[in-house]
Formats: sequence, C-alpha cells, structure tokens
Amino acid sequence: MTRAAVYARYSSSMQRDASIEDQVRICQARALREGWDIVQTFSDVAISGATMQRPGLQSLLSHAESGRIDVVLAEALDRLSRDQADVATLFKRLSFHGVRIVTLAEGEVSELHVGLKGTMNQLFLKDLADKTRRGLRGRVEAGRSGGGNAYGYDVVRRIGENGEPVTGERCINPTEAAIIQRIFRMFAEGQSPKAIARRLNSEGVPGPRGKLWRDTAIRGHRIRGTGFLNNELYIGRLVWNRLRYVKDPATGRRVSRRNPEAEWIITEVPELRIIDDALWARVKARQGEIDASAQVQGIRQSRFWERKRKTHLLSGLLTCGSCGGGFAAVGKDYVACSAARKLGTCDQRRSFKRGVLERAVLDLLKERLMQPDAVAEFVAAFNAGINSERGKETAARAGLEKERAALERKLDGLYDAIADGLRTDGLKERLTALEARKTELDRAFAAPPPSPVRLHPKLSELYRKKVAALATSLEDPEVRTPALEIIRSLIDRVTVREAQGGAVLLELEGALTAMIETAQAGALVGVDPGSVEVVAGAGFEPAAFRL
Repeated sequence: MTRAAVYARYSSSMQRDASIEDQVRICQARALREGWDIVQTFSDVAISGATMQRPGLQSLLSHAESGRIDVVLAEALDRLSRDQADVATLFKRLSFHGVRIVTLAEGEVSELHVGLKGTMNQLFLKDLADKTRRGLRGRVEAGRSGGGNAYGYDVVRRIGENGEPVTGERCINPTEAAIIQRIFRMFAEGQSPKAIARRLNSEGVPGPRGKLWRDTAIRGHRIRGTGFLNNELYIGRLVWNRLRYVKDPATGRRVSRRNPEAEWIITEVPELRIIDDALWARVKARQGEIDASAQVQGIRQSRFWERKRKTHLLSGLLTCGSCGGGFAAVGKDYVACSAARKLGTCDQRRSFKRGVLERAVLDLLKERLMQPDAVAEFVAAFNAGINSERGKETAARAGLEKERAALERKLDGLYDAIADGLRTDGLKERLTALEARKTELDRAFAAPPPSPVRLHPKLSELYRKKVAALATSLEDPEVRTPALEIIRSLIDRVTVREAQGGAVLLELEGALTAMIETAQAGALVGVDPGSVEVVAGAGFEPAAFRL
C-alpha cells in the first residue's frame, strides 16, 4: 500500500489553527479516495513559506530520507514553499528518495509545476512586498509609524471621520520619556551603556516590553541608526528605509543591509521630540570620541566580523545555576553568567575556564550518564514496554487474520449460492458489504508486521567506548566538526552552580534516546527522539519513554 504523509502550513499568527485542520481534513479525504495509508501528518504554524528552516518540513524530509513514505500530500504547492529555489530543492530531494509530491490544486507535481508555479509564487511574494512598502511609505511621509513602536511612545487608538480606525499615530509616554532623557544624560556624563543598564536593572526600572535593560539595546549601532542613543525619533525626525532585510538562503534568517542615504525617507515630527538638540549633540560628541579611540580603531582594523567564530563544545549549552540565564564568553578562554556580567541581576559573578568545564562534561558523559546499573534497568524496562506494545499490535493483527478467514468462508458460501442461481437484493447487499470489509482488511495487511526491538545488554559499555573515541577525535582538526556535533547532540543542558567553599557543581542533562542511538545505531526506530531525558548523578525513570 502507498504510504502517504500530509503536510499543512499557515504563515501568519493572525490566521486560525483551524486552517491546519482544514488542510489536513481535505488531504485525508483525497488519500482515502486514492487508497493511500496516511502514516504521518506534519505541520508548521505561523511560519513563513519562504524559508526551508521549518521544524515540520525538516521532519518530513527526514522521514522521506529514511524511506518511511512514498507520497507527500498537500493542499497546494505553495504550502510546501513559496520560494522558487526552495521548491526546486525540495522536489529534487524528494525525487532522489523516490517520494512523489501530490497536491490537491496541481495534482502530481512535475518539473513543469516546479518551474511555472515556483515562478508565480516568487512573483506573488515580490508583488506583496512592493505593495506593503508602498503603503508604509505613504504612512511615514504623513508622519505616522512605518511599523512597530519605539520605547517612549504610546499608540494612539481613535476612529477617523470616515468611521474607520486610524493607524500609525502615537504620542509621548511621559514616564518612559523621562527614562530616555536620563539614559542620554548618563551617557553624556561618561557612563557606559553596560553601567547604565546595570543601574536601571538594580533600581527595578522596567525595560522595553517589561524586560531587563541590556547594554546592546542602549548602545545599538551608530551608523545603522539602531539603539536608544541613535534613534532620531527622539529629536523629532522620523527616518524610514534606512535598512532593508534579506533572507540568508542557508539559514532562512533575515539579515539587515544599509540602504544608500538617498533612499531614506525623512519626515519631521516635532510633536514627538523627547531629547533637545544640546543633549543629542553631547551624546554624538562622546560617541565620536569613543570611535576615534585607539582601542576601537584597533578592533575595527582587525575586521573580527569577517572571521567565523569557533564553535566550542559547550556553546549555547551552559546555564547559570543561580539565575537560570545563559553563559557568555569572557575574554579568550573563560565563560561566565551573562546576566551577572552584563545586567548585574545575578550574584554568581565567577568566571570559569572553558577547557576545565569541557573536560568535566566529557567525564560526566562517559562515566555518569550511562551508569551500568541504571542502564541495565532502563534496557529491561524499555524492552518490556516497547515489546509489550508490539505484542498488542501482533495480537490485533492476529484478530484481523481470524476475521478475514471467517469473512472469506462467508464470501465463498455466497459465491456458491449465486452460482446455484440464488438472486435476491438482500444477498447482493450482503455480498457488497463483505467485499468492502475484505478490501479494508487487505489494506491493513499490506503494512509490514511489527518487529521486536532489542537493546544491547552491554549498552553502557558500548556508549562509553564511543564517547571516548569521539572525545579523542576533538583533537583532530579534520574530524573535529562532526565529532563535536555528535557530542553536542547528547547534551541538552549543563547547569553550573557555585557551592560554598568555592566548589563548582555541574548538572548535566542529556537526551537518553540520542545516547542510545550513539551506542546502538538504529535501535530506536519508531521512538520519539526527544522523549527521554536523563540527569547525571540523579538517575532516571526507566519507563519514562514515549512510543
């Protein structure tokens, strides 16, 4: 039987979740008519169709690459992607693995659909962007907001003379305006953005959207006009189209690019002024002095932004045990709590040498997370649990086989009665119903029977050997990157906590299913890969996995 996967998507948070349900329902109806078996449904909610970096789509591709589906079924090709290049890439990848694309709007998708429909979707996106920008420019030239709202202002909500809501108007928020003036004065008097952020946080002053103050939000980028100290709206000048945003085709993330100054749209809005010219000039003068300093000039000459940062073993995985925040680099070889160093909101200010933490984490991975006794208990419970489910499936299959055998005997009797000349309406209806049920049973038996799952009894020993080999591989530049990514996939989070007397406590959380796959590849086919976590030194629940 053909194995089908349904994919559904909607792109805007303004749309309804029911949109996904509607798409899935009509795709299910099509699969039923075709006699296909829907083995999985994938969806992405409120994510643009102009990027491939969608969890649902990536999971769909993973199923296709592992040979678990034969057809991808969607409402229309633009549900899979609106980007022409992405449509072509998706078609090539699925075709390579023998998976067809069928949509309700286009039918079975071919190279012709990819070319024509992909071009139409790309033109739709461009036309939509042009119309949106045209409308926003008109609002900006009228002195209204071109999108979003800056700290220091409130959105004005009123009904216009035509009875329609007026959009884009705003007025000064007196409380926030006073804080903005204070920030400008503190910087002009010599305080750094980091010191200003820490001072405001220590006083409990709410930041933008009620969050903490950060030095980067205050500092911004002088040339790009971002950040509190560079927002010209505070001196009554509304500047629009200073930046444009393009999507990186590799990551799907938006990257800003500075437009030529001739393309900027500048409108005077004196009613929105918060900072006077004298204070603005003092701030700009101090920024100029900082830019001209030998330290900043040396940093610029190094052109550090052109060098790709090295990915370390624990990058993005460290958590502060005191505040729950993340860690950041402090100098070349040390890391520390970002909230303590930048925001002043955490009391764990100690820095830790990166190499020492990495060695400790590798030891935990090898010696603590897969303890023999705990793993043996898990293996026994896992085998019993998953094979119990497999046993239920086998028993259900045996029941269907018994039903089909009885049904075939009844059909043979009816066929014999018809052959002997018996013709009644009731007999025909009975025959039709039995044949329809036999067709359903035949479809059910087209799927392969469930196979038993067995984990290796010496799983912990296999795991330690592989992690040790991976740790050794980190020293080899040629294989460091793949080895690093494998080890990082075993770690969910490392919590660093400073104890009394200067001792450092580490708590390592890892995905047990990822560890099992590392030790015994292919052991967990059909098991949710993110379903099990284990904490070093704290044991784990042997039966806490999902099938």
